[in-house]
Amino acid sequence: MNDMQEEASSPRPSLVFGAPLFRLLAINLAIGAFLAVLLVGGLLLLNPGRLRDLILADHTPGIALGLLLFGFVITLGSSAMGTAIMAMGQQQTDGGPRRGHGQLVAQKVAAMARADAKAASDG
Repeated sequence: MNDMQEEASSPRPSLVFGAPLFRLLAINLAIGAFLAVLLVGGLLLLNPGRLRDLILADHTPGIALGLLLFGFVITLGSSAMGTAIMAMGQQQTDGGPRRGHGQLVAQKVAAMARADAKAASDG
């Protein structure tokens, strides 16, 4: 009986937030969103092509800012998430840049099939 009470009272990590892949994607989405906020803030600060004046001259500048920010969050967030996913298969070397082995998966599979066939013919 005490075991059931201990299990019920102990905090269980959420299935979604406990998954390493989801955490990786959420962290990279947050990084992309942060960069988007910085970019929109920089655009408003620098006022290229009188963009800030154009947005603030509107009756509802919040909608224009929201749409601009939404577009940048989608773009930069998905870029950061995609980069993180593509970098998952690479091994990090000591002090050097992250690089892959340069082999295609099909080459590895073909080599493994030849090794299996050789082992079957030998045995």
